[in-house]
Amino acid sequence: MTEKSKNIARYTLGGFLVLAGISHLTFARKEFKAQVPNWVPLDKDDTVVYSGIAEIVLGSSLILTPEKDKEIVGNITATFFGAVFPGNWAQYKNRRNGFGLNTDNKRLLRLFFQPVLIALAIKSTRK
Repeated sequence: MTEKSKNIARYTLGGFLVLAGISHLTFARKEFKAQVPNWVPLDKDDTVVYSGIAEIVLGSSLILTPEKDKEIVGNITATFFGAVFPGNWAQYKNRRNGFGLNTDNKRLLRLFFQPVLIALAIKSTRK
C-alpha cells in the first residue's frame, strides 16, 4: 500500500467507526442489541453503549493520532474487531435479523468481512 492509500483507508475506516459508534448510541441500537451474545455478562443495552463509545474513540484515534502512534492504534482497532466477532457469530448462529442480514447466507457472508476489517486496520497503520 502506498502512503496515500494507507491514509485513505485509515480515514475511511475511522469515519466508518465513528458513524457506527454514533449509530450504536442512537438510531441502530435495537439492531446492535440483536448481535450481543446471550453469554455476555452485561445487559445487552449496556454492551451496545460501551461498544459504541469504544468505536467512536477508536475511529477518532485512527483519524487524529500522530504518525508515531498510528501503529498501536491500528493494533488496538484490529483487536477490537476480533473481540466483536463473537457478536457476528451469535447473529449468524441464532438467526437474528439486523442491518438487512435477514438470511443465513447474508449473515454467513458477513463473518468473512471481519478479517478484512482486521487486515485493513493493520495495513493502513503500518510504517
